[in-house]
Amino acid sequence: MPDTLQISYSLSNINDAAHQLWQYAHTYRIFAFNGEMGAGKTTFIHALCDVLGVKDHVSSPTFALINEYEIAEQADRRVIYHMDWYRLKDNEEAVQAGMEDCLNQKNAICFIEWPEKALDLLPKPYVWLNIKLLNNNEREMTLRIRE
Repeated sequence: MPDTLQISYSLSNINDAAHQLWQYAHTYRIFAFNGEMGAGKTTFIHALCDVLGVKDHVSSPTFALINEYEIAEQADRRVIYHMDWYRLKDNEEAVQAGMEDCLNQKNAICFIEWPEKALDLLPKPYVWLNIKLLNNNEREMTLRIRE
């Protein structure tokens, strides 16, 4: 598998893009979403949760820091931790908020927004996703595997 993938998408085909990403990187547990404010990190994570069959309400964890969703069709009750590290000051604050515990749960998938705020906490391997705004409607995502 190549270590880089590029996906261009818009809101009209975001679920197709999420499906393509999941087909490519489903063997990984940690997904770090990078991009400027308004790039669509939460929107793409919502589409990924739809692809994975999440029935819970998916929303930005900006103030809660961590949202937990259950993948309904999984017999092993696999969970998704959707984390937003935007308000974190450093690694220590992330550890105190329980981020490290979520990252280390072997049966959990972690979607992280603003991962650069506590980059040292990310256990390798992980998937680094950079979302770039092309215009109001179009996005380009570059995916890299970090070993």
